[in-house]
Amino acid sequence: MRLPSNTHVSVPPTAPKHCTDNKFRCSNGQCVSASFVCDEELDCDDGSDEASCPPTTCSSTSFQCNNSVCVPRLWACDGDVDCSDGSDEWPQNCGTRAPEGAPKPCSLREFQCGSGECIHSSWKCDGGFDCLDRSDETNCSEYSPSLLLPLLLLLAIFALIFSVFNIPDEFQCGDGTCIHGGRQCNRQYDCRDLSDEIGCVNVSHCKGPTRFKCRSGECISMEKVCDKQRDCRDWSDEPLRECDSNECLYNNGGCTHICNDLKIGYECQCPTGYYLSDKKRCEDIDECANPDICSQICVNHMGSYKCECEEGYQVDPATKACKAIGTVAYLFFTNRHEVRKMTLDKSEYTRVIPHLKNAVALDMNMVAKEIYWSDLSQKKIYSTSMDLAADTAQHKVVIDSDIEAPEGIAFDWVHGNIYWTDSIRSSISVSTANGSHRKTLFQNDLAKPRAIVVDPHSNFMYWTDWGTPAKIEKGGLNGGDRAALVTDDIVWPNGITLDLLNQRLYWVDSKLHTLSSIDVQGGGRRTLIIDEHRLAHPLGITVFEERVFWTDVSNNAILSANRVTGRDIKPVAEHLLTPEDIVLYHNLKQPTGRDWCKVANGGCEFMCLAAPQVGIHSPKYTCACPDNMLLAKDMRKCVPGIYLATLYIALPIAIVCLVAFGAVLLWRNYRLKNTNTIHFENPVYQKTTEDQVHICRSHSPDGYSYPPIVSLDDEA
Repeated sequence: MRLPSNTHVSVPPTAPKHCTDNKFRCSNGQCVSASFVCDEELDCDDGSDEASCPPTTCSSTSFQCNNSVCVPRLWACDGDVDCSDGSDEWPQNCGTRAPEGAPKPCSLREFQCGSGECIHSSWKCDGGFDCLDRSDETNCSEYSPSLLLPLLLLLAIFALIFSVFNIPDEFQCGDGTCIHGGRQCNRQYDCRDLSDEIGCVNVSHCKGPTRFKCRSGECISMEKVCDKQRDCRDWSDEPLRECDSNECLYNNGGCTHICNDLKIGYECQCPTGYYLSDKKRCEDIDECANPDICSQICVNHMGSYKCECEEGYQVDPATKACKAIGTVAYLFFTNRHEVRKMTLDKSEYTRVIPHLKNAVALDMNMVAKEIYWSDLSQKKIYSTSMDLAADTAQHKVVIDSDIEAPEGIAFDWVHGNIYWTDSIRSSISVSTANGSHRKTLFQNDLAKPRAIVVDPHSNFMYWTDWGTPAKIEKGGLNGGDRAALVTDDIVWPNGITLDLLNQRLYWVDSKLHTLSSIDVQGGGRRTLIIDEHRLAHPLGITVFEERVFWTDVSNNAILSANRVTGRDIKPVAEHLLTPEDIVLYHNLKQPTGRDWCKVANGGCEFMCLAAPQVGIHSPKYTCACPDNMLLAKDMRKCVPGIYLATLYIALPIAIVCLVAFGAVLLWRNYRLKNTNTIHFENPVYQKTTEDQVHICRSHSPDGYSYPPIVSLDDEA
């Protein structure tokens, strides 16, 4: 007996009898991580990891959603829906709630939902659910006037689709004769007047599970296959052997998982999370190979995957993205004359540092609550405590000499150093946080270095250069391991920022009007946004959670977008005055790390600089000396640069000169001993009479003097 064509014969993978200690055994035998149990997500296929879990009790620092899920209380009423049911933003949970039983008043133009919120009255009975409890679509008449037009449009669309894709069984030729409908537009003339191939679009519609392509060229419905009626001219729709057999009955058709018997033949299929590697064998799809599949951490499992968050972050139940917990996030930015800060929803907006000349670059030591900024007019780099920033007497000068145009600064919060670019001196330098020790790290092959960002965990810095040629480069915090990351499709790169958790760089190009990203090794480049209006002239950029923020001096605004897709562009603040650099302040932005230079300055006499970690044998740090000195042989102490220059340059030159001088003396001595000379006397230069000899010299305009006239006349 032949099985129906939709029969699936599958061979399930063998379930393990036991799971390891760090695994949980589901009721169906599946093994999942023990940390997945009672995490309010169904990880077992049968949901047994969430069965028999105690009722959720939220702590005092958490907000309990209406569906019992706990989210940080900081997330409630922040304008961003975090509960999957939206209850963290319900009006009754965010404002002053009215007494029980007293409905919250809505205006005459609004409709009050059963769940408490107010919506526009025109949204009532419009066919879309706008209330959280869907009460706006209850008690509606069957044929509401607001629904009539959408229904008519929907019916028209269905009619159009039906008329396009519904192919009749027969086609009437122009001469009145009829042919099979499958022979129309099959690129073969079947009507005597050739009308079956007139007006055809050269696109094959004979695809999909409902169509069958005959070997003779016709396209027929799959329902006509194996119906004991000839529909293909070559009878290819009625093969006797295949029509009466089910290949899946024997050894599952050779399929490792699912065998799907077709009317003619069979096909192997895979369950969700697997792919067909060789038409028979299913292999696991590594979803984690896509770096954007999860917000932060991706854990691959056989047939599935799970997203997790780094320490200090929590999965947002609504968006499934990782959201920071802890302090409130602030945006700090410069507008040349001030440093200001605001919350992401602009509910708090204040001035931090007033009365500045020309503040451009900005960065922070978030643990110590210190602000660093550069002033192009003063040609200095300053620092101050965040709590005392409004008092100009508390502003400290960090760098005030040998500096021209510090357009970018970056603070290394692990090792306590500050790095800056100088577009006029074409250099990148480093100093201690108080400016007492400094050194120039890069000075060659730089044109106009601008923005700079550091990674004190891998010990690399990254910077933009808008000179000719424009580029983005990276180098070690000690001045080594320099490499170019972006050299093409780049003109005026301005701001650059680092997503430390995902190890991706983001930058803006004010000439190309683009926002792009790349991994820290220079691969996976993406152009996320191309927009001449919202990226008219971007300058500063920063990233946090799932959003990227940038300043635009042409729009006088701060905008943000999704960091993965570049979509959902929103203005954060508008009508600003020339916003330039921008920094996001949060306790998770600068995670702690080990400072190998902390103990005794690493044994270095002058500066101890972290070395880039490019391999397991990479040094943790190297010593550095001032610009006019060099490291001694012990690689820790410093020696004067002039002494070494004399030793390595002047001494070889002196030796060469002495050898050459000795050779000349020997050669001259040899010539004197072995040369015969003949003495000629010129009577012109001898006084044989009483006449005096006068030699007149004429000076040429070329500056050369030579004797054109010789006279024996005393009067000459």
